[in-house]
Amino acid sequence: MKAAVFYDKNNIRYEERPMPTIGEGEVLLRMEVCGLCGTDIHKVLDETVPETTVLGHEVAGTIVEIGQGVEEFVVGDRVFVAHHVPCFTCHYCQRKLFTLCKQFKETNLEPGGFSEYIRVPALHVKHTMGKLPENVTFEEGALVEPVACCLHGFESMDIRPGDSVLILGAGQIGCLQIQIARHLLAGQIFVSDINPYRLEQSLHFGATAVMNSKTENLQEKVMEWTAGQGVDHVIISAGVSALLTEAMNCVRKGGTILVFAPFREEEIAIPAHRFFMDELKVIGSYSSHPYNYETALQLIQQGVIRVNDMVTHRFPLAQLDEAIHCAHSPNEQALKVLLVP
Repeated sequence: MKAAVFYDKNNIRYEERPMPTIGEGEVLLRMEVCGLCGTDIHKVLDETVPETTVLGHEVAGTIVEIGQGVEEFVVGDRVFVAHHVPCFTCHYCQRKLFTLCKQFKETNLEPGGFSEYIRVPALHVKHTMGKLPENVTFEEGALVEPVACCLHGFESMDIRPGDSVLILGAGQIGCLQIQIARHLLAGQIFVSDINPYRLEQSLHFGATAVMNSKTENLQEKVMEWTAGQGVDHVIISAGVSALLTEAMNCVRKGGTILVFAPFREEEIAIPAHRFFMDELKVIGSYSSHPYNYETALQLIQQGVIRVNDMVTHRFPLAQLDEAIHCAHSPNEQALKVLLVP
């Protein structure tokens, strides 16, 4: 079989790999669509994964072989599958902090989503794989995992009808978060980015107002929008550490800041007095967990998440490097980029 294999940021090879063999409780999946995630781009460009890694984890495909003991699925089933599984019994899992579980990061698909065929381990078959309804396409199925990640972040925020939300970053994740915030009856949804195309798309997906932070002052604009009060919730969906300072200057008293995107390991200055005086909450969100997937699938199936409007580019698996360049380039009108065999 063929796979797109990482060697370094300038060397992604489309090469032959051995066909995975499956064991008891496992399935062999033919990849039909795999989404390109911002973390995939980060791992390639910052070279944070070992050579010969096959990335990709937003997977939808067709089951072509089932192992002994698999009863809920049959050959030919159309499915989505996610890549990490918690143990459900450790200190963190008992407190519903599933993504902090030690086993969580140790589990994965083999070899990864950017390959023609994928071995789905038994734990994943049991906990992170689900059938796609007839009216859900493979492209929509590939969005189950990223939507689930957004839902995991929203679990930590008490968004009430009428609340105001500021989303920093209007990429694929920011546009998903706009749609979820609208579904949760947020009163005002403001979006900041430096890409005019993505700001235009934010309005299309339901943002109340947008601003280009390259040409406008974020704090001044937010205070103008909110009559000097600030917003109830800020979601940081771009991996820029300085946005935490910006967020703390824009959130109102008693508000919440969700750090959704990964930051580099660097020190930044923040107005720390606000924690005590204004009772602010700053929380982080990493990945998704098995209890998010059914909700994510329902949001897609019912049209709350408009996947077809989000997909801007499709690349064959042999062109993963071009797909990454497209998704990362500020000159491209790119939102959601998909890979197909």
